[in-house]
Amino acid sequence: MTPARCADGGDAALAIGVDIGGTKIAAGVVNCDGRVLDRRVMPTPAVGGVKIIDLICTTVTEFRAHFAGISAIGVGVGGWVKWPEGIVRFSPYIAFEDFPLQQSLAKAAGLPVMVDNDANAASWAELNFGSGKGVGNMLMLTLGTGIGGAIIINGKLYRGSNNLGAEVGHIMIDPGGELCGCGNRGCFETRASGTALGREGRSLLRRRPEVALASLLGDTKAVTGLAITDAAKAGDQTARELLSELGYWSGIGIASLVAILDPELIVLTGGLAESGDLLLAPLRRSLDQHIYARGSRCAPPIVTSALGSDAGLIGAAALCLCP
Repeated sequence: MTPARCADGGDAALAIGVDIGGTKIAAGVVNCDGRVLDRRVMPTPAVGGVKIIDLICTTVTEFRAHFAGISAIGVGVGGWVKWPEGIVRFSPYIAFEDFPLQQSLAKAAGLPVMVDNDANAASWAELNFGSGKGVGNMLMLTLGTGIGGAIIINGKLYRGSNNLGAEVGHIMIDPGGELCGCGNRGCFETRASGTALGREGRSLLRRRPEVALASLLGDTKAVTGLAITDAAKAGDQTARELLSELGYWSGIGIASLVAILDPELIVLTGGLAESGDLLLAPLRRSLDQHIYARGSRCAPPIVTSALGSDAGLIGAAALCLCP
């Protein structure tokens, strides 16, 4: 496949970026400046495979009716993606297993296609158009239901020998801790994800039903990571304490990653990152406390995504536009 490239002195190339999530698919037409010219958001079909390809193809047809110069499709999908073949080996959210998404979509849509892990795609967007522009070595963390990540080394995505090189949510920071969905105990995401935040909130309310958080959220089942984050933004002190605890554990996990990677910059994205200093302030304090050689160095800057929820689809398109 020959990826689309920005033309010198001519019309900018366009690509379609597709971000496949567990609940929704976002797609957009993206130009060489990383600007989204048009977008669509649709629910992810309960059954994957062909249904998802049909949905993407319908959207591609709509876009091509309004935009000339669309020359490729980039796709980001959560899970283990074999690169560069674009085979989705496994996804925790979607019914893909050893599914040749890249080949199947290219045949159905009649355009070149590139498929990568969604966190890789989002980091590629931040590197080329967002918070990481001009940075050579960068770590990106997606703080959401779980913890995803991507690593940029010398301006290139690091994928590892099996395309599993940035599963940062599964470094162990609390041996003997909570059981993780991966089968191990004490993984980073068991202490610092939205799932972990909701679990800690529910545990607190079972022990102390009198706390103010209960009156805000009602039934214990309503206590999710997102609900706690919203309550913290609204000023609830208990929610803020829970978020601060999550920031503490986030700092411990990031300190371990910094010891290995020594990045110039750390970019945070995902729903938890949108809580701003309620999370970032305790996270930075914890990182300063636990970082290697803390008396002789400064921690790398930690910033939030400049592209927000569009990072995934922009980055997917950028796989084609900025190879």
